[in-house]
Amino acid sequence: MRSAIARGKPRKGLLRALAATVALASVAFFAVDTTVSAAPAPRVDNPYVGAGVYVNPEWSAKAAAEPGGSRIADQPTGVWLDRIAAIDGVNGGMGLRDHLDAAVEQSGGRPFVIQLVIYDLPGRDCAALASNGELGPDDLPRYKSDYIDPIAASLADPAYANLRIVTVVEIDSLPNLVTNTSGRPTATPECDTMKANGNYVKGVGYALAKLGAIDNVYNYVDAGHHGWLGWDDNFGATADQLAEAARAEGSSLANVTGFIVNTANYSALREPYFTVDDMGGNVRQSKWVDWNRYVDELSFAQAFRARLVQSGFSSGVGMLIDTSRNGWGGAARPTGPGPQTSVDDYVNGGRVDRRVHVGNWCNQAGAGLGERPKAAPEPGIDAYVWMKPPGESDGASQDIPNDEGKGFDRMCDPTYQGNPRNGNNPSGALPDAPLSGHWFSAQFQQLMANAYPPL
Repeated sequence: MRSAIARGKPRKGLLRALAATVALASVAFFAVDTTVSAAPAPRVDNPYVGAGVYVNPEWSAKAAAEPGGSRIADQPTGVWLDRIAAIDGVNGGMGLRDHLDAAVEQSGGRPFVIQLVIYDLPGRDCAALASNGELGPDDLPRYKSDYIDPIAASLADPAYANLRIVTVVEIDSLPNLVTNTSGRPTATPECDTMKANGNYVKGVGYALAKLGAIDNVYNYVDAGHHGWLGWDDNFGATADQLAEAARAEGSSLANVTGFIVNTANYSALREPYFTVDDMGGNVRQSKWVDWNRYVDELSFAQAFRARLVQSGFSSGVGMLIDTSRNGWGGAARPTGPGPQTSVDDYVNGGRVDRRVHVGNWCNQAGAGLGERPKAAPEPGIDAYVWMKPPGESDGASQDIPNDEGKGFDRMCDPTYQGNPRNGNNPSGALPDAPLSGHWFSAQFQQLMANAYPPL
């Protein structure tokens, strides 16, 4: 899994008009208490329950401009703060306070969530190139002073005290310290560096401490996905790694509201036609499952939540699942189990996730929109969310020179035949993709065509 970054942005002059356009629609996804309160909102167990959720006017405008895009242009998505400049706005686009102001306007005084992705660690995304960041491996002081501190100062402004501010903390960071460091076949020198210098752990701990000190901020830490952490040697070790980071730099486990899985990824929410226990338990031996304990995100998220509690987190900790691109509908979606001629035939014939390999993460061919954002859909799950805005590229399919700190990752090249992290399989990526975070019309159209539930 790798996360797409950067925003394409309309001019600030569009802010009020766009915000007004989506203000009413943005409260339609979650049941809303219409009582207007002058006092700061009390802290709640699950911020999504009884609340509307912010619709980013910039993303909404791009979606609405696509043929058929108006069907989903009023859905709430995450706002990604992917570099220091994004705090004030890039190329005339909306900055953090612009989004917070727009969220206050959309709320109309009702309980209201805004979703922010905190994503600029030193040495970011050490196992891939498409979303490498602006800060070097040793730039922890700048991460604190120039990135986290200004964000925290804005979020603490009393003008935003009535918002429920959900922060998704550092995608693709802490799990890499478990799975992609020395001793693992997928190790990279960059991940070894980040484990040795401790700056992922320190950076996440500092972010949790600063943001968690604000009463109306709800921190959710990235927890990978089942096709990354579902194996025995990754599962518990990652939960313990997350607990270590949550205690670093003056933080405590109490600063964590919950965790998010499948961010910017494609793993199916449910696999309805097979389990690891089928065919006498031999399904685990199939090439697709490859001895993983889990076959979909819902079962993984619920089980990982229980393991996080064992690592010391509160029994009330909640999970988010990013369903923005894991629907896998369309003509290729199976309607029943595969044939029992072999475990591979059974799994491949019945799996709804149609990727070549579960490790493929970049602009996947055949993907569709998943479940629409929804509060408290299953036990232990705080919400289904679209944290990754549909239509934003995961990475360029060829080398594109840029000043955004984004490298060319061969996993985004449709001709690439893979590496140990995806079992040396073809990448499954779409052709003609732009830089990560830039608008990818062909992908957006595919996601709508293959949406499940259908649009």
